[in-house]
Amino acid sequence: MKYIVVLGDGMADEPVAAIGGKTPLEYAKTPVMDRLAPKSEIGLAHTIPEGMKPGSDTANLAVLGYDPKKYYTGRSPLEALSIGVPMKDTDIAIRCNIVTLSDDSLPYEEKTITDHSSGEISTEDAAVLIEAVKQELNSDTYQFYTGTSYRHLLIWDRGQITELTPPHDVLGQVIEKYLPEDAMLREMMKKSYDILNNHPINIERAKKGLNKANSLWFWGAGTRPALDSFEGRFGKKGAMISAVDLLKGIAKGTDMLNVDVPGANGTLETNWEGKAEAAVKVLLEDNYDFVYIHMEAPDEMGHQGSLERKIKAVEYLDSRVLATVVSKMDASGEDYRMLVLPDHPTPLSCRTHTSDPVPYMLYDSRINKNAGWLYNEADAAKSGNVVEQGYTLMSTLLERC
Repeated sequence: MKYIVVLGDGMADEPVAAIGGKTPLEYAKTPVMDRLAPKSEIGLAHTIPEGMKPGSDTANLAVLGYDPKKYYTGRSPLEALSIGVPMKDTDIAIRCNIVTLSDDSLPYEEKTITDHSSGEISTEDAAVLIEAVKQELNSDTYQFYTGTSYRHLLIWDRGQITELTPPHDVLGQVIEKYLPEDAMLREMMKKSYDILNNHPINIERAKKGLNKANSLWFWGAGTRPALDSFEGRFGKKGAMISAVDLLKGIAKGTDMLNVDVPGANGTLETNWEGKAEAAVKVLLEDNYDFVYIHMEAPDEMGHQGSLERKIKAVEYLDSRVLATVVSKMDASGEDYRMLVLPDHPTPLSCRTHTSDPVPYMLYDSRINKNAGWLYNEADAAKSGNVVEQGYTLMSTLLERC
């Protein structure tokens, strides 16, 4: 038996009037999901524990079978694992986005954040900008590290956990009341604008009509994580396929194999088929038991507030990932169980994460039934199946009591 998770980050949404009161998942053309859903268990899962903030960190830990209330120590420490940054027990890791602030003459505090990802800036351009920041702001206490695209890292020696606001939660808003209370973090953000706004890369981006990557934004602080081995926990040899440091860090912390796929970048233009083919290879040729295929694009389109592109992301997940995985697994003759779900909703209406339960579809190639459901939020709610503790879904997938 082989086991597969196909996770569409932020794929769940709310009804949208412009598409007849349907969600993007309901509206999208998804023939593979439509074929599998009647043969599957459909339901809702609560992936965000009560009292915790809705994020891809807590939610993906839950989907992987790790109770966030027990294992979560912050988002950035997981990303530090992926980047390969050694953390001391006294270190604090902080996520460092390169964001777009309004390019105007207003004081820094009165500027507006317009893009949490600086137009999904390339890692190559971002690395040059982070290097400029390092030259000005690195010290014995604060060290910056380059990550992927707009996602980077600050390590604060002997730091303290401080309340920080995710940038995607305040898009379109004046930033003053969301800036860090810590004076040094706040000052470094202000200085970063002076360093970056007129950097040659940003001058060129502006000429091309691209969003400037003109400020750092700190959030997601945490301490060094301590995760159990996935194989030790579940008795299955597992692999992760993702373009983002958070998921790669979770995989590293749980001793799963990280599979790098050329062209996988977490955007709508990612190598969808390459990720699907890599997953099948890991299962059928490399003899792994379990693979986790993480697709970031639906979440990014939700943050952008783009209905058209979010629908396209769902359709690509169906036609370019699920179609490949299902056809190749069926042709192999191997039995397999597959869980399809988002980690959390990222509704277009608010352009950020919510804690609402997510629809899941659990398919077993050995079972041929006709339950009559489709895979979407509405049918999942009608099914009556509710998983109150999302982290228990992994044991259900793996058929463990």
